[in-house]
Amino acid sequence: MLMVVVGLATILLVVWLLLLSMVSNDDWIAAARNKVLDNRQQIDRLRMKDAVNAESLRQYHGIAAKVMSLFLGGTSEKEIAKIEKQNDELQKGRLRSVSIFPMPGYVLQRRIANISNGSLYRSVMEKSIELYGKKYAADKTKQLVAQILSYPIIGLFFTLALGAILVGTGNQLPGLGVMLGGSLLVTVLVYALYDELSDTLNKRRAAISRQFPNVVSKLALLVTSGMIMDRAWRETAESQEAELFIEMRKTSDELANLVEPSVAYMNFIDRCNTKETTKLASAIIQSLSKGNAEIGTLLKGMAHEAWQERRHTAKRDSEAANSKLMIPTMLLFLAILVIIMVPVVINFSNLM
Repeated sequence: MLMVVVGLATILLVVWLLLLSMVSNDDWIAAARNKVLDNRQQIDRLRMKDAVNAESLRQYHGIAAKVMSLFLGGTSEKEIAKIEKQNDELQKGRLRSVSIFPMPGYVLQRRIANISNGSLYRSVMEKSIELYGKKYAADKTKQLVAQILSYPIIGLFFTLALGAILVGTGNQLPGLGVMLGGSLLVTVLVYALYDELSDTLNKRRAAISRQFPNVVSKLALLVTSGMIMDRAWRETAESQEAELFIEMRKTSDELANLVEPSVAYMNFIDRCNTKETTKLASAIIQSLSKGNAEIGTLLKGMAHEAWQERRHTAKRDSEAANSKLMIPTMLLFLAILVIIMVPVVINFSNLM
């Protein structure tokens, strides 16, 4: 059995190293491009956090403001500068920050055409279009699929090799535990890479739905006051730092770069992919051909519906939270009951 495990671990290592030796310049460029995209997303998250902290600090003055600034941790400018420097190095061809572990996965995608036609690749692509837009979806899909293909090979090698070492030194049960448990852990972690994409997407959709009533209400107010749609859209987009507002800014930038309005709003629909944003962008696209006479009334109606739906959603969430709290509440009640009754029973037994 030990020889079989050692042989399998050796095969996995040889396969992984062979694939690593076949990495081309195009693969390194794709990996570096994805690293740059990841860094840009990290910068956006840090700037969003700084904007939220700055908004919170505006509520305080004097000593309270200084205390809260210490509690919030200051700005992320140093970290952002470090990430931007790393991006500059990547764009100059210095690939020290690119991990080699997913690189065999890029080779497999390039050499096996069926991978890009499979259900996994298509599913990741659909989710990536919504999360990153059509411009970056292909790159991000390649990155995730490369990780899903490469990590099991190297992960199972380390698991089997460590287990074989333990078995060879006489620790048979720990060795078997490492091999079985490690293999299961590798499988779970690789699946978690895909599941995290779905989880991120669901959280993003929920956040966009929560932010939609504020967006459509402000749009309705600006448009009915006489502002043209493009300007109202930009004014609304720049008013907050949140998922929906960021997507609106991307659309506004596309319009400023002379992208066809219908194309820009369709891209917005693809990126957000909620029924509310689809209805909003579709109404704006229709108004481009029919004129802006009715768009203000439509936006007012959408705002009313959005707030009504927001109230219903809040009510449903509250009911769900109450049902989830039922079991902890009962357990707490039983614990208190035990704490009260045990001394009583002990005292009663002593009196008897």
